[in-house]
Amino acid sequence: MSTQPTRTTQETAGSAAPAFLAVRWLVGAYAVLSILTVLAIVVLQFVAPHLVSPQAWVRGIIIAATSILTFAFARRAAQGSPRALLRLRIVVAILLVAVVAVLFFLPLPVWMVIEQAVCGALLLATALIIFRRQPAQASATGAGTAG
Repeated sequence: MSTQPTRTTQETAGSAAPAFLAVRWLVGAYAVLSILTVLAIVVLQFVAPHLVSPQAWVRGIIIAATSILTFAFARRAAQGSPRALLRLRIVVAILLVAVVAVLFFLPLPVWMVIEQAVCGALLLATALIIFRRQPAQASATGAGTAG
């Protein structure tokens, strides 16, 4: 009995492997960019303090921290964890809304607005992959079967 769910999980993970490879790369790029942004804020604070605002500090640190969590969820989801996939979907949706809100309502230096737009694009591409219905899910729910 226990081999059936394991096989189904492995088959689902195997069929989603290329998609999750892309998700890991996208979320990894988002994490690297976010961490580099915090490093840029530190350097700019000493070199060109007029290019760093208190909002940039707060936003940069929050985004870097959440990007690490997002990467952990993506990694676990790629290993076949349904809970990690659920967490990843929730976090990506919330972060997308937050990025859009920041771009419209928070006064940030121009360089950070560009960085946030790139982060938003990476998260949007991630969302398009993780919210897409997988073939294994469609067959399990009866979608695609002849009526």
